[in-house]
Amino acid sequence: MAVEVGGRSIAIFNVEGRYYGLLNRCPHRGADLCAGRFLPRVTAAVPGEYHYDTEHTFLVCPWHGWEFDVTTGQSYFDPVGMRGRPYKVDVESGATIAGMQPGPLRAETVSVQVEDDYLVVDLRPQRPQRAQSARTEKQETV
Repeated sequence: MAVEVGGRSIAIFNVEGRYYGLLNRCPHRGADLCAGRFLPRVTAAVPGEYHYDTEHTFLVCPWHGWEFDVTTGQSYFDPVGMRGRPYKVDVESGATIAGMQPGPLRAETVSVQVEDDYLVVDLRPQRPQRAQSARTEKQETV
């Protein structure tokens, strides 16, 4: 599903009970990634012998078939030059969100299939290769 957070369209994916967020725009040509589908990783030791790894799936862009890892945004079509922009997503108890102190967070409810919980989207891009910045940045919840 796609949600609007802080003026950005974020694609939220539920993969076996774990939630992931990517900017809902393919970095190649701008297709909505939430309209993509998941396919298994295919490997071959020799030509003609294929192995379908259903435990490792890729999100496939609906326009040109570019493959992305939803957990990191890593592109497998162009791993060096292109990646999707990932966002950290957490599921928080509705009671926790409702009892929060006023602060830099803003909560919006979005209809999801998890009762009495909210998806929390951290708008700071997740960059596994870089150290986390010490400065505080804006975080919003969905």
